[in-house]
Amino acid sequence: MNILVVIPARGGSKGIPRKNLRLLAGKPLIAYSIINALNSSYNPDVYVSSEDQEILNIAKKFKAKEHLRELSLATDQITLDPVIYNCYLYAQNIESKKYDLIITIQPTSPLLTVRSLDEAIGIMIENANIETLISAKDSTHLSWRKENGKYMPNYKARLNRQYLEPEYTETGGFVITRSEIISENNRIGQNIDLYILKNGEEIDIDTYQDWNLCEYYLRKKHILFVVTGNKIVGLGHVYNTLLIANDILNHQISFLVDKESQLAFDIIKSKNFPVFIQEYKNIIDDIRKINPDIIINDILDTNKDYIVSLKKKYKVINFEDLGEGAKYADLVVNAIYPENNVKVNSFFGQKYFILRDEFILSKTKDVNNNVNNILITFGGVDPNNYTEKVTKCIYKYCQENQISINIIAGFGYTKYDALKKYSDIKIHTDVSNISEFMLDADIIFTSAGRTVYEIASIGTPAIVLCQNKREMTHFFASKEYGFTNLGLGYNISNDEIFNEFINLLKSYDLRQKNSKRMLNQNLKSGRNTVNKLIKSISNT
Repeated sequence: MNILVVIPARGGSKGIPRKNLRLLAGKPLIAYSIINALNSSYNPDVYVSSEDQEILNIAKKFKAKEHLRELSLATDQITLDPVIYNCYLYAQNIESKKYDLIITIQPTSPLLTVRSLDEAIGIMIENANIETLISAKDSTHLSWRKENGKYMPNYKARLNRQYLEPEYTETGGFVITRSEIISENNRIGQNIDLYILKNGEEIDIDTYQDWNLCEYYLRKKHILFVVTGNKIVGLGHVYNTLLIANDILNHQISFLVDKESQLAFDIIKSKNFPVFIQEYKNIIDDIRKINPDIIINDILDTNKDYIVSLKKKYKVINFEDLGEGAKYADLVVNAIYPENNVKVNSFFGQKYFILRDEFILSKTKDVNNNVNNILITFGGVDPNNYTEKVTKCIYKYCQENQISINIIAGFGYTKYDALKKYSDIKIHTDVSNISEFMLDADIIFTSAGRTVYEIASIGTPAIVLCQNKREMTHFFASKEYGFTNLGLGYNISNDEIFNEFINLLKSYDLRQKNSKRMLNQNLKSGRNTVNKLIKSISNT
């Protein structure tokens, strides 16, 4: 088929002066419709029709052909029918061909995609009975009209939107018509079909608000979080990335978890984010299928080949990465590990920790002279069951001294049978307000993961048992920052745990000193700091 695309672009726009030439996300508005049309797989002839020579000059730079419109066809009163017909006759003469389809694309629809345009052309080719195909948007709402000076409803009954009779509004995306239909006063045949646009493609620019909305869509990126989380590595990576995702409002968000992270998949899905689980042997193939703009890895240490492969196409941000791949990422944020080698793209230390809202908004601890409440919380999984180990060590003393024990069990904790013999403890699951438990506690037992930062933001004295050797490298859970760190918990005897507990319990001065060291770190500003770093990458 011979296909002609006509892009009408008058110079005298009123709502937004010189609209067609203004830069939208770095390109003249008219460039978007030209580029879309020229990229069509149907290879149409693309003409810009304008009375304005400056517009035609810009159109030529983007490889469109020019049609200098008569001034009589450029007034406010003229409809598009004679404009398109005039350009059609001109192009037919210049190209020496008979066109089968004539497509009007208005430059005020810059978000229209080539995919939608080609799909619409395909519909016209495959369905000879359709004389005109018009782009439209779903406008189904409880709408009203004015009739004889009174407002009248356009509906029969007040129903939820999904139960109303559908209504559609034309957009400037395209009007595709057969050549036998077009005339000086008409482009619409008798047999009409609508092509419904959505996801921003339906937006027409008539106002500055429309312009700003298009700017948002055009600058919007697709950010993919690649995350690991299971009973072995824990769920800290999952909760960290969910916090980051919650703060990103201007971009599309998706998650991808590795094939060993069904637990992570379930948690992310429960938060209503789009999430995929690894299908291919090499997770890079999953990433390519999703095709994001930016990748945020929170998967522990990465290797060089993985990051270098991603960098060929995507921007890459890594969290908690001490691997060789960290050297090649665009940005590395390691709040939990100390900085060993200074790198331009790396940011280490507690000032980059991302706190949840409940901790940012929480009060801080006033250390009590007496210890009345113990909190035991060892993360989402607690693979070594330190929950039971600590309970066993302190249970008798706490019973004898009327000290309550509260246990917060994580999402992946399963060893509840081991706790049944401790009748006076309180076990809490699915806790959404852990900051309140931390604030109420006088001493907390925990592991050396992200929880220590949350505790420090509140200032409750804490004893730390590391779950594995990697946690031993987490610098923040140390005396310098107010923690009693006993090292690898499975190497520590019950007597050592009990003695450290009694030492901290009986020393009000030590508990006050540790609390002050925690609160001096000003952890509540870290989230904003990290968000700025991510923005510096996503906006480039």
